[in-house]
Amino acid sequence: MQRKNSTEVTDLIFLGFSIFGKHQLTLFVVFLTVYILTLTSNVIIVTVIRVDRHLHTPMYFLLSMLASSETVYTLVIVPRMLSSLLFHNQPISLAGCATQMFFFVTLATSNCFLLTAMGYDRYLAICSPLRYMVLMSKGVCATLVCGSFGTGLAMAVLHVAAMFNLPFCGTVVEHFFCDIYPVMKLSCVDTTINEMINYAVSSFVILVPVGLIFISYVFIISAILKIASAEGRKKAFATCTSHLTVVIVHYGCASIAYLKPKSENSIEQDLLLSVTYTIITPLLNPVVYSLRNKEVKDALRRAVGKNIITDRIALSGDV
Repeated sequence: MQRKNSTEVTDLIFLGFSIFGKHQLTLFVVFLTVYILTLTSNVIIVTVIRVDRHLHTPMYFLLSMLASSETVYTLVIVPRMLSSLLFHNQPISLAGCATQMFFFVTLATSNCFLLTAMGYDRYLAICSPLRYMVLMSKGVCATLVCGSFGTGLAMAVLHVAAMFNLPFCGTVVEHFFCDIYPVMKLSCVDTTINEMINYAVSSFVILVPVGLIFISYVFIISAILKIASAEGRKKAFATCTSHLTVVIVHYGCASIAYLKPKSENSIEQDLLLSVTYTIITPLLNPVVYSLRNKEVKDALRRAVGKNIITDRIALSGDV
């Protein structure tokens, strides 16, 4: 790794996917396609939820917040990654790196707690259906969303403040964006305290939401098993499968990436995991919620049908 005196380091360079050599153009096409699908699907989800009154419920309000957050989340990372696949050794300033890390940590943490809020929403919907709309009022929804983003903001300030007070000697980041550990490795000094801070924050951001979601689903499953009819149990559980699928993928990748001992990680493993939670997971959410959710599919059909009728009326008027 290239080394310089810490006072001279003003720019960093991403190693990115250079280890894949001539396959980088193929990766560019694949990642660009996935990125366009991710942006399009998340925008469609947010738009449909906003315009269709049948989806003006707490569950879909939280889903729209998650989709909006993940749209911005991908904008923070993917365009720069795509650029580095075409134009190698593009520098990024320390300030630019700090900014990217700040938004990455803020939005990644917020997404974790938004998924927790969605788990709480499912718990109330199934375990307290008669009081659901009272317990999940607009004020409560707003508080859950603000709490999620507030927690993300606090974690980002802590991370960035601790990281960019370090002196840096290295200039080559063995990653495709300013993630925490790859940037920390560039420091000239012992980073044990920073590693402890990062592990503590990662444990809090991952294990606390997972614990809360697990408790929610214990009560949810208990309530579902008490439903007399098999059809009723199937319908109740169907409202949770989309959320549960996203939770398993999201926290599974995050746990492997941030809670596994760093000595076990290779560059290839880090890149694969990072691609999963920066590109694949944001696409997974709208796909799962649109394909497995009858209400969203019905809303999409209504929106498409309304557009067709509008176009026909416009054509008739022109004739």
